[in-house]
Amino acid sequence: MSDPCLKLVLVTPEIPYNTGAIGRTCVALNLELILIKPYGFSLDEKAVRRAGTDYWKHVNLCEFDSWEAFLADRNPPRESLYFFEEHGAQTVYDPDYQEDAYLVFGCESKGLPKEILDGMEDRVINLPMLSPLVRSLNLANVATAVVYQAMRTKLGG
Repeated sequence: MSDPCLKLVLVTPEIPYNTGAIGRTCVALNLELILIKPYGFSLDEKAVRRAGTDYWKHVNLCEFDSWEAFLADRNPPRESLYFFEEHGAQTVYDPDYQEDAYLVFGCESKGLPKEILDGMEDRVINLPMLSPLVRSLNLANVATAVVYQAMRTKLGG
């Protein structure tokens, strides 16, 4: 399988187990993991390493002090940014993901900050939930589902 060039971006992640599990998925798929500070934990915590098992040392990790620092450094084209929120106007199945896509997820308790989403409403995507009994899904599960869908569409699946 070729290098997919997709990047997973976590904005102010709060739960070390989720970040560790997402890091493990990134290693499995040769993806870059971009973390935007502040975190709700230390990357040195056992929980991150435990969730990432012995794969954490292989994570292609890049950290930024803020969303603004990330934008200044990477300068991603608007069309390569995909924001995932439960109230997105389109579903994860709708976009044709760019080769260099940045798949952006917010923190577990609040999602993405309004100031990041302002003016990007057409770039906000949801992962459908069919039951009204469930308020939200686990961040690591959502990120994994999204990455595989993006890879499927990008690679002609």
